[in-house]
Parts: sequence; C-alpha cells; structure tokens
Amino acid sequence: MKQVVQNYKSGELAVLDVPEPGCKPGGVLVRSAFSLISTGTELMKVSEAGMSMLGKARSRPDQVAKVMQSVATNGVPATYRKVMGKLDSYTPLGYSLCGVVEQVGTGIDDVKVGDLVACAGNEHALHAELNWVPKNLYAPVPDGLAPRHAAFGTVGSIAMQGVRQGEPQLGEVALVIGLGLIGQLVVQLLAAAGVRVVGADPDPVRCELAERLGAAACGDPASAAVEAAVAELTGGHGVDQVFLAAGGGSNQPVELAARLCRDRGRVVDIGKCRLDLPWNAYYEKELDVRFSRSYGPGRYDPEYELEGRDYPIGYVRWTERRNLACFLDLLARGSVDVEPLVSHIAEFDDAVETYRRLKDGELKAVAVLFRYPEQKEEAGEAEVPAVAVPAVKRSGGKAPAPARSAKAPVRLAFVGAGNYATSMLLPHLAGREGVELSTVVTTTALSAANAQRKFGFAEATTDLDAVLGDKSIDAVFVVTRHSSHAELTRRALLAGKTVFVEKPLALTEDELAGVLAAVEESGNDRLQVGFNRRFAPLLQEARKRFGARTGPASLRYLVNAGRLQHGSWYLQQGTEGSRFAGEGGHFIDTASWLLDADPVSVYATAAPGNEDLQVVLRYPDGSTATISYVTTGAPGFPKETLDLIADGKVLRLDDFVRASVFAEGGVGRKRWVSSRLPKARDKGQNAELAAFIKAVRTGGPMPVPLESLVATTAATLAVQAGLVGGAPVTLARAR
Repeated sequence: MKQVVQNYKSGELAVLDVPEPGCKPGGVLVRSAFSLISTGTELMKVSEAGMSMLGKARSRPDQVAKVMQSVATNGVPATYRKVMGKLDSYTPLGYSLCGVVEQVGTGIDDVKVGDLVACAGNEHALHAELNWVPKNLYAPVPDGLAPRHAAFGTVGSIAMQGVRQGEPQLGEVALVIGLGLIGQLVVQLLAAAGVRVVGADPDPVRCELAERLGAAACGDPASAAVEAAVAELTGGHGVDQVFLAAGGGSNQPVELAARLCRDRGRVVDIGKCRLDLPWNAYYEKELDVRFSRSYGPGRYDPEYELEGRDYPIGYVRWTERRNLACFLDLLARGSVDVEPLVSHIAEFDDAVETYRRLKDGELKAVAVLFRYPEQKEEAGEAEVPAVAVPAVKRSGGKAPAPARSAKAPVRLAFVGAGNYATSMLLPHLAGREGVELSTVVTTTALSAANAQRKFGFAEATTDLDAVLGDKSIDAVFVVTRHSSHAELTRRALLAGKTVFVEKPLALTEDELAGVLAAVEESGNDRLQVGFNRRFAPLLQEARKRFGARTGPASLRYLVNAGRLQHGSWYLQQGTEGSRFAGEGGHFIDTASWLLDADPVSVYATAAPGNEDLQVVLRYPDGSTATISYVTTGAPGFPKETLDLIADGKVLRLDDFVRASVFAEGGVGRKRWVSSRLPKARDKGQNAELAAFIKAVRTGGPMPVPLESLVATTAATLAVQAGLVGGAPVTLARAR
C-alpha cells in the first residue's frame, strides 16, 4: 500500500510503498476515502524537518536535554546511533480521516465490514491507504454525511474540546484569536451554542469566512475594529472567554486576550502559540488560563487509546471518542458546515506536490483533503509459597540444529523494529559477513519499511505466519513489547527456528511454562535471551583477572534506573508487567554468571509504590547477591555499579566504563585497572550477537544453557511473589 512519509533529518517527503498493516484485536482495518491535512500542525512539522540540525535543536530544547542525559547514561556511540536512527527515519503524517471498514478485529461489535467511520490519531489515522484503528479512536459516520466532511472529525474534536474548556453559556461573548482551520470550527461551535463571537486574524479572507460562518464581527488584531466590536457587544465589560487558536512566536495573542477579556474571564489555549503572560494584566483581572489537551479526555492514555478501556460516562462525560461522535452528529444535522473550509481536494498520489505548494505559499488554504482511489468492492473478514523453576524437558533428547550449508549465510528475521532493535542490535548485524537480513515483521507498516531501508532487509511485512513458515530463515529475533515475548518465542520454537528473544523471556509462570512446553513438544531448545552484560568485554576481562574462588562470595549490584518518562509503555504494568520484571533479568543473570551458579532463593522488599527494590539472591555455596534497583537516584550518577568480594579479592565495575580488581599478592597488594572513555561504553551486545550467530552457523551449543535462562527468568518472577508474601521465596526445581 502507499503512505505519505517524511524524513525528519533531510526533510524529504515521499509517497512510500509499505506493507499493509494487520488487523489486530480491539480495532478495525480502515481503507481511507478522504484524509485531512492540518495546515497548522502538519505544516509546522514539515517546516521543522527542513531546518538545519542546529535549528531542530533550538526548536526542541526538551529533546536536547534528553539526548544529553542519554550521553551521560549510555555513552556517545549508543546515543548517537539512537538519535540518528530516529532522525534518519521516515515518520508518518496525518491524524484525521474517513474511510470504510475493511476488516474487523476480535472484540469489536459496534461496526461491521463496509461501514463508514471517522478516525483519529497521529499513529492510526494517517495519510495512508490502509490504517489499523483501535476502538476508542474511531466513530461510525451518521447516515447521509459525506465522507469528505466526516474526514474533519479529529480537528472538529480538537475544536470542541477547546470550547468545552471555556465552559460557554447562552448569551455570552467570546473572542477567537486565529481563524485558521481550528479557529473557524471554534467559531461555528460557539455560535451553535448560543455564544456571540468576535474573531481576530490578520487575513481578511479568513475574517470574511468566519463572519459567513457565524461570527458577529472579525478584524485584524492590530486594528481598532476588534476592540470596538468587543466593546459594543459587551457594553465595555470585555469578553467572557478568549480562545487562542493562533500559532507562531508572537506574544500578541496573549496580550490581546488580557486586554479584551472581562474581569475573571477565561483564556483557553488550543493552538501552539507563545505564552509569555503579562503578569500585571492577568493578575489584576484574575484571569483563568486553561489548556485544551487535543481531542479530549483519553488523549495520551494508552489504556484508553490502545486497550479500549473507556471512562465511565458518569465520571467523564466527554471523552475523545464521544467528542468525535458528537462532532459528526453536529455535521450531520447541519449545525456545523465544513464545506466552505475545503480550499482544495488533491489526489492522494499528488501528496508531495500538494505539501510543497502549501509550504511555499503557492496554495492558500484553510483545509486541504486527500482523495484516495476507489474503494475495493469486497473486504476480507476478521478473524508466595515456593516457586518452582520449571524443569527443561526435550522430546526425544536435544534436537539437532537444522541442517544448513556451512558456506551459506545465516538468514535472520526480526519481529519488531523499535528503538532497541534499531539502535543496539541491527547496527551490529547489518553488513556482518555471513549474515543476511531476510525479513522484518512489524505491526505498523512504516516501522517495517524504515528498518528495511536503513538495514537492508530483503523484505518487510506485517505477516508473521509467512515468516515462521519460511524454511529458508535460520533464526528469528523477537524484539517486541514484553507482553508478546513468550507467545512469539513459543510459536517460533514450534516452527523449528532458532530464537533470540530480548529480555524478558516471560512475564508470568504460565508464560514460562508455555515456552518450555514448546521446547518439549518440538525438541527445539535453540533459544537465547538477550542477557548481554555477561558478554561485555570489560566485565569478561575483570572476571578473568579476578580468577577462581574457593569460598562464598558477596556481590552488590546498584542499578540507578531513574524515572521513566510520562507515557512510556514500560509504565503499562497491567499488560507489560512491572519494570523489574521487564529488565531485572539482566542483573540477575550478570550476578549468576559471576558467581557461576543459579540462585536457590529470592528475598525482595520494596519502598512504597514498589519502585525502589532490594533483591537478595542466595546461591548453593552460600554466596549472596544484593541487587538495589532504584528509581529515585540522581540522574547524573552512573546507572550500574557492581562489587564482587571473595577470598580477599574485590572486583569493581563502574558502569562499564572502568573495572578494577584488588587482590593480596606475595609482596603486598596487587591492583588491576582497566579504564575506558564513556564514549566506548560496551555492554556486550556485539559479542553476544557474535556468539549467537556462531551457534546458528555451526549448530554448536547456544551461548547460554537453557537451564540458566529458565533459572534467571524464574528468579525474576519470584521477586514479585516475594514482595507479596514478605518472605524469602525458595526456588524449588520441579521434578
């Protein structure tokens, strides 16, 4: 299928051929009829992409701060790969469309194939021929409403949420500053609610349009006309609400709002404009400044938008979806008219030229629509007691590695192509001798296309079954969200593939049991989990220098994990497990590798909220490992520090930058120190992948025994059981 994309690094716009998205549960697959260009938001994004790197940095200081923090935590090379990977990728455009339901996912019963729906979301209502849209981001189109009008649903919801924030009442007077697309819709919604409206915009054409659509008077904000109209309509008291629907870097809108608003009036920010509030003016009138968050309640909440969890109407009357449905109803009843706003309808294939004309000012427009090719005639149908460490059983003994020519390249498939895959794994595999990147599979079409372009995959698809059924593929990498790891691993093992799965292997004991059942059923134990730290060259050398030990050891591992950004999917504990369940296996595996054993018991305690954890592991010879996993530390402090003490020796690791070994020698103390610059921080991914590829190529043993992977996973899962029970959890191997 085709999709409009932009490269944020170069500014290039393209209509790209990408794989069709799959129809996942909880949503519908929609074939686009019309999609709307936001001449404000989208053109701002297009303009930003055309800036120099310095210009981009100046426009997004928040992102620059994140980059600097990443350098301190992960080093320059890893940060550079991550940042360049994001910049030099195609990103989607669009967030408002109307189309026909082509396939219905499981759990959806309010629409059927062939229904017309309006769709919202900058990840789901894209300028693309097909989109998968979750339940709370679409609404059925009322009978008789033209598809090109229904395509305004999202921007209409944005305007409606802004109006709701102003709490207008019959007979009040409002000022709308900025009469672009959102401003024009705000004018109509206010007029429909019985509010008299004054508009302000330097463009006389837009002022005339707003007056035709219901405004009492409009004018240039720099002239006396707007102030005179407000004085006449309000008897000199000032407007009850001001709606800021303007963009740009001028502070004139907020100054005008203060001058023309009545005492204790309301100022609502809908657009993205400068907000340098003049303190005296806002203080003396005690103005109520409010913000309108996009389409309404539910926006940016993944449980609402992605998982379909609606808010009870008794508590949240107007959600994203209810705003969308309400706006469509107003359109259908003629209370709002968007036809006069349509300045131009372009064919979808002409998207790049249309954006160019808009950017250059050649095409003057309030709203521009893309019209898509005719719809298909047919659409497909959808379709705390002791914790046991599961014993590893293999049907008929260990399954041999699949027969393959020693000279043939190792053919790899990637399931998932997110940040970690594209910054920490694929750069070490692309171009590696004897490795062929065969297929990349993702649920979103554009991420697969990006990975194919950047790393040279032969194919990009959203069809996992086709990949698992491809006998020419030697190994499958599972690099998706945590909740899918166990099931995808199980399926790949049953398909006879060698599997590399990023941590965690499983989030529950049942998931772990399912993976092992697949091993037993298929006899295929060719599995590696991405516990990369044991492969780090610095730690490998330090362990060698430390040497063998004779007595029990004491190990301390401090992980200064830091707080997560708001909106991170790691916070979705209901589906993705706790944060420690997701990454704690890294640290347990490292401790067990250094101690050359698997733990026999786990004790865990936590600070309020279960964010800061203390985990104590006990090993068969009496050794102990204490993992302090904290989120409340200083961001500038190293992320990982480790001390191993035994037999009069100490091994210290400082965040994979420096390692030291202290030991008593015949003539006194001996000390070995290896120091590396932060830019050379190496946490073992390259060596880990080399070991994995070698095992696939030669058919030799996997880099880490399956029993160890299972023991580490069981110990990680036991942490939650220990927190609930408040007592040590024995890891009893099942018989």
